[in-house]
Amino acid sequence: MTMESSTTGSDIKGSVDIDSTLIEGIVGDRPIVWRELFSADRPVEIEVGSGKGLFLANAAARRPDRSFVGLEVSRKYAREAAARIAKAGLTNVKLMRGDARIFFDRPVPPASVETIHVYFPDPWWKRRHRKRRIFNDWFVDRVIVSLVRGGELRLATDVSEYYESIIKLIARRAELIAVDFPEPGEPIAGEADYLTNFERKYRIEGRSIYRACYQKTNG
Repeated sequence: MTMESSTTGSDIKGSVDIDSTLIEGIVGDRPIVWRELFSADRPVEIEVGSGKGLFLANAAARRPDRSFVGLEVSRKYAREAAARIAKAGLTNVKLMRGDARIFFDRPVPPASVETIHVYFPDPWWKRRHRKRRIFNDWFVDRVIVSLVRGGELRLATDVSEYYESIIKLIARRAELIAVDFPEPGEPIAGEADYLTNFERKYRIEGRSIYRACYQKTNG
């Protein structure tokens, strides 16, 4: 696999070096060796669609014993997330800018990921665009292949129709069983009580948030 580092070495404002955090592009067929990527042998967690990096920053700060990978297709958001991580001095996070479908199709080694997080994925509202949704049979297959035995898929959305379609999709797979999703804190104590910037906005607005957690049962 070929991975290109960020092109300018600083965030949008030019004040933070993000070279060690942001990887531009996901190409090639060679599986990633996580311990080489992070220079450490730790359990790996992946977030699909990292946005501005709020979840990654909070999760990595709470769990320095784990390695976190954020996948983000938007260059603007990937750089913003990388800058957030760099400012926090977190060395157990890598941001990769590119399509998550390519990432799961090629570089992720089988049975190598502890947890996969998918929070507030694009619902692609128009019916003709719904084929672009990240959750489909192919993606669920790749999740199952990528997770270690006992590993978890955690998801959240504010779109009830999308949530129901995801639940029905996963219900067809015996390899994933529903387990309790860790309860979030109340939206009053600051950023650490939110999964993402979207959740912070939606919970303050009083919107319903739909969550699910699945555990892989087979080897």
